[in-house]
Amino acid sequence: MLPEIIAIYAITDDLLKAIGHQEDVRVQLSDAEVITTALVSARFFGGNHQNAQDYLKEPGLMPKMLSKSRFNRRLHRLFLPLLDLFDCLGMVLKSIHSSTESWLDSFPVPLCDNIRIPQVRLVRCEDYRGYIASKKRYFYGIRVQLLATADGIPVEFAFLPGEANDVRGLNALPLSLPANSEIYADAAYTDYKIEDALRDTEAVTLQVARKRNSKRPDSPALAYIKQTTRHFIETVFSGIPVQFPKAIHAVTMDGFLLKVSTFIVAFTLKAAFID
Repeated sequence: MLPEIIAIYAITDDLLKAIGHQEDVRVQLSDAEVITTALVSARFFGGNHQNAQDYLKEPGLMPKMLSKSRFNRRLHRLFLPLLDLFDCLGMVLKSIHSSTESWLDSFPVPLCDNIRIPQVRLVRCEDYRGYIASKKRYFYGIRVQLLATADGIPVEFAFLPGEANDVRGLNALPLSLPANSEIYADAAYTDYKIEDALRDTEAVTLQVARKRNSKRPDSPALAYIKQTTRHFIETVFSGIPVQFPKAIHAVTMDGFLLKVSTFIVAFTLKAAFID
């Protein structure tokens, strides 16, 4: 556990320097230490910041740890730098990855159980009521659109309301990939205009599984490749939300999105550099 925490801090500090992040010279707990604490919380303590703070303070790893309220205020101010840090990390992973294939999919993150929807205070909007086709059930929360390498390492993500369909995810993600890359996705991402635009402007091929009534049917060989790839994508992406706790505690919507972001970033660091 300790070597992994040290690795998370070293990578976080290097990435903050790479994006040119500047912090107040008067701070006693650096921004890299604040973000590391949040990532350690996501990685080992189910998102409980207080437990991570206590763990890092006791052995002297971060002896100048802030109080809970001050830590939360600092962390919220670092939400955008955390996203910039992940963008930089994603660019690095894309550049060093040998395969030209990427996986695109989404998964839901509920704000609460359906029975508790009337009591939820983080957000009150029907846009957040979505449907999980694989489980044939509704949920109330957000949908995470995620682009990953062929090894299952996330390199881009975006948050959308639960009711948003996957085609909106194509517009929410930058899909910044090297030329001649291929993105494999399921039939829910079918949008011929976006496919043509990606191919013509970015030289990126969107390999979407075709429906039976598709206007652009695949050859049997390509259909088999997409089907086989689809099974692998489902296996990889199902392992990401498993890292989340059953319930993510937050008192604001920004805090909820911040915690989900730390889970994704912590998973990425573990999958890319620690495993």
